[in-house]
Amino acid sequence: MQKHDAQPLKEFVAHLFPRKVRAEDLRLSYTFCLGGLSLTAFAILLLSGLLLLVYYQPTPETAFSSILYLESHVFGGRYIRSLHRLSSHVFLVLVILHALRVLLTGAYRKPRELNWLVGFGLLCLCLFEAYTGYLLPMDQLGFWAAKTGLTLLESLPFGGVLRELLAPDGIRGGLTLLRFYVVHVVLVPLCMIALTSLHFYRIRKNRGLLPYL
Repeated sequence: MQKHDAQPLKEFVAHLFPRKVRAEDLRLSYTFCLGGLSLTAFAILLLSGLLLLVYYQPTPETAFSSILYLESHVFGGRYIRSLHRLSSHVFLVLVILHALRVLLTGAYRKPRELNWLVGFGLLCLCLFEAYTGYLLPMDQLGFWAAKTGLTLLESLPFGGVLRELLAPDGIRGGLTLLRFYVVHVVLVPLCMIALTSLHFYRIRKNRGLLPYL
């Protein structure tokens, strides 16, 4: 491996294990590690979501019954589903608080404008991810949440086109559930992982956490 190829890896290791730490960087505050806590909640969501995929069946006829089977017949199934749901709430709260901290402290100013846009994109993806997850159990809560969201979507420019992409055969349709499922499980998480990696990379390049590295 050439020297320039190993440099990003060395920078990453140095970021995780700095040789020295300033005393002021060790002081706790009300906004201590909101970004890191958000990342932890996101990791819990990914892990618990993967476990839920083992039993979930993305069809209108079997989605709700598969959730009932998971909660009543699978060991730890109710705990995993509750963990996934509660982690999503905590994740949203932490991301919003993190965004507020950036706004109130002016951390979006130069040279961090790009990272602010990346973070705002992550916030939008988090909200969209939570919305698409509501329909998957195919219960009354998911039905009305999806219906309300799609109705609001139609008021936006090109909202009708977006609604047709998400729900081509109605909220109870099999194709709609499949698209919500693919978006929730594959597309949005991959986009979030990519933006999160870019977000932390820009923090490192802007020397936002440990300016002496």
